[in-house]
Amino acid sequence: MADFDTSGCREASPVRDAAADRHARSAAKRGPARWGEFKVALDDTAERYRACGHLTHGYVRSKLRRDPAHRDVLSLAAREPFGDVVDLGCGRGQLGIALLQAGLADSVIGVDHHAGHLAEAERAAAGLAFATRLQDLARGVGSLVADTILAIDVLYQLDDASQQRLLQAAAQAARRRIVLRLLDPERGIRSTLTVGLERLWRGFSPHAGRVVNPWPLARLAAIVERVGYDITVTPCWRGTPFATVLVIARRDR
Repeated sequence: MADFDTSGCREASPVRDAAADRHARSAAKRGPARWGEFKVALDDTAERYRACGHLTHGYVRSKLRRDPAHRDVLSLAAREPFGDVVDLGCGRGQLGIALLQAGLADSVIGVDHHAGHLAEAERAAAGLAFATRLQDLARGVGSLVADTILAIDVLYQLDDASQQRLLQAAAQAARRRIVLRLLDPERGIRSTLTVGLERLWRGFSPHAGRVVNPWPLARLAAIVERVGYDITVTPCWRGTPFATVLVIARRDR
């Protein structure tokens, strides 16, 4: 398990307009965008999890193929190299490992509350610049600093106080950008469906967050724009019925 250090953020209003929705619809028609571009890195990442057993390997391989967050984050990192990365709520670490496999990050520290998942991540990441830290994000993140802070499907699984604390810590720690995937509660039927499925899932998964508590994006934006970030928001639901969006907060230099 690795140790960290620390270091603060503003942005524009969230972009939730017709152009973004047109982008999502056209992307869905194209199918798994950039799967071909990143296929080798994603396949190699999945292969690393064979050492973790059949079930974990199958789960990670399916996530890498089907969850658009992986392709969208790798696509962003191809345009804006991520440097040193801290991945908050990393789970089994497949996103960070994929970034390293693709040469799009210099190092990754995965932070999660599940020791077993972190052990699998460390096993899969053998030989890569990947380390882990065991931490319950609802209780804070300790001290950390990185060029890029990732938090994929994390914030909306926390209560209000924990979300604010985590977001402020990420804003302080990121040298260049924060990359979040969030559940947008203002996408109509998509949002209703996604919240319902998330709540249903909590009856089956012992590792799901305590709550389903998506903030309006404007509320989140107000916190980070005060400290020096510019924000862009794009759909991140390609090929799914969900209301998930990718929020990129970049330091306003």
